[in-house]
Amino acid sequence: MVSGFQTLPVLVRERARANADSVAMREKRYGIWREITWGRYWEEILLAAHGLLALGVEAGDRVSIHSEDRPEWLILDMATMAVRGITVGLYPTNPAAEVQYLLSDSGARIHLAEDQEQADKLVEVLDTLPGLEKVIHLEPRGFRAYRDDSRFVFWEEFLEAGRRHRADNRGAVEARMQEARAEDVITLVYTSGTTGPPKGAMLDNANMAYCIGVLIKGGERMPDGVPPGPADQILTYLPLCHVAERIFSTWTSAAVGAVLNFAESIETVPENLREVQPTLFFSVPRIWEKLYASILIKTSDATRLKRLCMSLGLALAGVIGRKRIGNGGGHTPTSYLLSAIGYPLVFRAIRERTGLRRCRWACTAAAPIAPEVIEFFHGLGVNMFELYGMTENAAVATNNFPGRMKLGTVGEPYPGTGLRIDPATGEIQTRHPGVFKGYWNNPAKTEEAFTADGWLRTGDVGEWIDGTHVRIVDRIKDIIITSGGKNISPSQIENSLKTSPFVKEAMVMGDRRKYLTALVGIEFDTVGDWATRQGIPYTTYRDLGEKPEIVKLIQGVVDRTNGRFARVENIRKFRLIPKELDHEDGELTATQKLKRAAMEKVFGELIDDMY
Repeated sequence: MVSGFQTLPVLVRERARANADSVAMREKRYGIWREITWGRYWEEILLAAHGLLALGVEAGDRVSIHSEDRPEWLILDMATMAVRGITVGLYPTNPAAEVQYLLSDSGARIHLAEDQEQADKLVEVLDTLPGLEKVIHLEPRGFRAYRDDSRFVFWEEFLEAGRRHRADNRGAVEARMQEARAEDVITLVYTSGTTGPPKGAMLDNANMAYCIGVLIKGGERMPDGVPPGPADQILTYLPLCHVAERIFSTWTSAAVGAVLNFAESIETVPENLREVQPTLFFSVPRIWEKLYASILIKTSDATRLKRLCMSLGLALAGVIGRKRIGNGGGHTPTSYLLSAIGYPLVFRAIRERTGLRRCRWACTAAAPIAPEVIEFFHGLGVNMFELYGMTENAAVATNNFPGRMKLGTVGEPYPGTGLRIDPATGEIQTRHPGVFKGYWNNPAKTEEAFTADGWLRTGDVGEWIDGTHVRIVDRIKDIIITSGGKNISPSQIENSLKTSPFVKEAMVMGDRRKYLTALVGIEFDTVGDWATRQGIPYTTYRDLGEKPEIVKLIQGVVDRTNGRFARVENIRKFRLIPKELDHEDGELTATQKLKRAAMEKVFGELIDDMY
């Protein structure tokens, strides 16, 4: 059969038929990396899709997934699309109240809860979800209490039901796949909810196909001109419910056959990076900043001779990085020569330990990043580029292309896409086939998302650089207007603070105030290591942050940042946050972005003390 539209499941099926024994993904269990072939991947998608049909799933029904990254996430996602359902992803850190909201708002009929932890969150609110018919769980342990509840079914039992349905209904899934249309919604991606209840952005098959054509299949964005393919290795570790990881993992795998390697957890990412040594690496600024800080702290902890060698190597990387950035991200004769010297002496070892030795292309997106971090990795020989997009435009907006990179910008609009900056407000607006259908069951917010002439409002303020590249100033809602009438972008100052290995979080304030202040969260491991080397005893995070020596240490970071900005943009006072911020406590979104309103409420006394 030929599908009515070339959906992601169709792409997987075709690859399975052509390369059944080739590796599609790897998962580490009990210390061993285990391979899943394309043939097995498609077989399990088919069984899960029949399982969904056995449960009565119709076109347009919602299937929600609450799990860490693992093969079953992709299998159920693909199976849902195969039967023309709609996948709703939840962050593993979503607490019970958010689980209730997301399942209720989406109207999910089938829900996957990875383990007892996620099931317990659901059980707290299950009575408020009468439309939820079945709960599939992946781990058998801890479900004894739910054994008599017919709504709960173990994954293997679910697949077995799919096997029976397949035997009795040969071709049923294929027939449903043949009915697929471009306008079919395939997923609801919920916004982070920094300014209100999360909204479910509807992405359809047409959005997906356009995204694959622009972001994934083009070789022009690769430094070596070779588009991603089956020889590439990807480490999957960011939440799959986020559009960026879904595109980089699920969609890229289906489209070009790149091999996915599932990290064991977010805590084991450094170790898994070293084991996998991916050729393609996507990450958010927080991970890049963590890698950068780890290199600096390991240099500080080394023996005197190694510290000297590392210091010289890092200084050399700085020279190379500046020359490469000045050449649009490509090598100059001088930077090439210096890299040839530095690679065998220092750079290879650093890249090996960070897991980036084989990386031929890397990118950062989802939030602003300090230019110094990009320059540093380019100096090590990691081809790292900043790009820009959002859920509502399927992440298609701008990219820094090799040879045309401009540091401090998010690059140029992709060829053939529409991007403009409103001359009145400075807002970046986009228009192309990747732009979403709207927000689920929310026509008012959908209307607000578009201009009168049909352009998507991104909510980001930007400016043109040299008429070709775009620089993000900040979110419109986050721009600070001081009592003197000066417009200030807090994110630029915050990113400068976070280039320090000692700073994890920073929030700059001063709207309608006479001067700027900041709340600063320390990087516990790095600052703790520094304190130990200085002979400063401490017990907890709060105790460490209250040490006068630590306050002085961070004051130095603030002073260096102030030196990079105009006087009106200087931080006059700061306070250290007395706890590590947490999604479940409401200070962070599931994507680890600060909720400014929540922060101002929780730490109101600290803020008032600075004024």
